Amino acid sequence: MTGRERVLSALDFKQPDRPPLDLGGHRSSGISAVAYSNLRKYLKLDPRPVRIMDMIQQLAIVDDDVLDLFGIDTIEMGRGFLKDDRDWKDWVLPDGTPCQIPFYINVEKSGGDWRVFADDGVELGIQKEGCLYFEQTYFPLMRRNIEEDDFADLEYIAGRTVWTGVPHPGAHLPLDAAGLSELARGAKALRESTDRAAIGLFGGNMFEVPQWFYRIDNYLTFMGLYPDAVHRLSEKLCGIYMRNLEKWLGAVGPYIDVVLFGDDLGAQNGPMISPAMYRELIKPYHSRLWHRAKELADVKVLFHTCGSIRPLLGDLIEAGVDAVNPVQLSCANMDSGTLKKEFGDRLVFWGGGCDTQDVLPFGSPADVAAHVKRQAAVLGSGGGFVCQAVHNIQANVPPENIVAMLKSIV
Repeated sequence: MTGRERVLSALDFKQPDRPPLDLGGHRSSGISAVAYSNLRKYLKLDPRPVRIMDMIQQLAIVDDDVLDLFGIDTIEMGRGFLKDDRDWKDWVLPDGTPCQIPFYINVEKSGGDWRVFADDGVELGIQKEGCLYFEQTYFPLMRRNIEEDDFADLEYIAGRTVWTGVPHPGAHLPLDAAGLSELARGAKALRESTDRAAIGLFGGNMFEVPQWFYRIDNYLTFMGLYPDAVHRLSEKLCGIYMRNLEKWLGAVGPYIDVVLFGDDLGAQNGPMISPAMYRELIKPYHSRLWHRAKELADVKVLFHTCGSIRPLLGDLIEAGVDAVNPVQLSCANMDSGTLKKEFGDRLVFWGGGCDTQDVLPFGSPADVAAHVKRQAAVLGSGGGFVCQAVHNIQANVPPENIVAMLKSIV
């Protein structure tokens, strides 16, 4: 089977020839650029510049030679863009490794810290000396009264957080006529160059983006105290997303297989909000977006949500989710066998292939391989499983463990 056939079979609950394997097909199946540099050296591959696809999390673009070596079945749509060496500029990773970042990212060093800026000069985040990631420093609505706000400038504000204002390749293009034309061209060229399943990253975060506007503690408080204002904000935000989704999928829809939405709903021991609050304040907007995506293109909806989300899975299925990621095994009530038994005929588990909290960084290669084989046997029975590590491979993971994880499937 080709990678695309393998992924689509799994998404249709059919048993592929082996579980599909995802590495770098989207942000949360990615690999730290530090770990990726170490992996290439360990594999003795020809030197290539390490390029960053996600500046905030410092995630590397996985090169074709690595995708081929491990039989990776997915590819992120952004790989169709920034194809010229002139599209990249030199930077340096926290461990001193040289790398390259997209030309449009505005970063400046101040003392030992790096700061990242929006195109209008607003500081969005900081990577402090000795840290591996950028953290948010600017919360654009934090000092505004949510009850009195008409959100007239929300479309502008929506691009002024560290997570929304520093786009990955492809997402840097405006959704005007020229940008949409370039999106379609790049996505089409990528589609014609590979038989891997293409994943388009849309986002559409209804729960997280308001947290980035107000700060998480404030927004969770508002959800409890001011539900009417939260609905007004959500209606406005969902309207913006809907317009963008229609333009974006109109351009790239024919060339992708999966569209990724995201909202981290879970913490270590359970959802961050009650199922009742999710149904009231978030689910209606998720449902609108996910169903509209399927009306616009022949795509499956992949939803990224970390943490312990077992109490929400039925609602997510009702709202239109086809697959959920990253299936965080180490959280409460996230046993893979129980999840497969209860939801495996209705929900694809895109993740859960290898625990990244304990097994991948701290186990032996033999431990990693045995663990991945067990997970694939449980989650992959009857299809409905795409194997990837539970979220990104972190900087401290030994390269021999990464190899053991990837080779245990193929």
